[in-house]
Amino acid sequence: MELSDILALLDRFDASSAASMKLRLGDLRLELNKNAAPAAVAPAAVPAVAAPAAVAAPVPAAEAPKAQAEGTTVKAPLVGTFYAASAPGEAPFVSVGDTVKKGQTLCVLEAMKMMSEVPAPCDCVILETLAKDGDLVGFDAPLFQIREL
Repeated sequence: MELSDILALLDRFDASSAASMKLRLGDLRLELNKNAAPAAVAPAAVPAVAAPAAVAAPVPAAEAPKAQAEGTTVKAPLVGTFYAASAPGEAPFVSVGDTVKKGQTLCVLEAMKMMSEVPAPCDCVILETLAKDGDLVGFDAPLFQIREL
């Protein structure tokens, strides 16, 4: 299975009403769960479904005006673990205030032991890093706040 196939599958899963999915193709094993983080916090199935809706709705609403006022948000192209640097102890790819060129690596996302670089969409200045090193980020999760040059 190619990375593009996995990304397309993640997009379709995210757009679907399915809450979880398991896929096995040879050695490849993929488990997707939209409520993975809340389920770990709240063991009851019904509150776990209700709680994310109440918690998740205000966060994008609060960030949307900020994104419009201060620039553009770079979002995660896939679900994975956010890493600001190429290895532990290394300097981050970018820091707040850095001027970067289109295509320059902003961070990497690890998904299924594969590292995917997230490039700058344009020449820009980094205003804010919105994800923390080691955080699990979802598809379309905000990673950076940038101002286009």
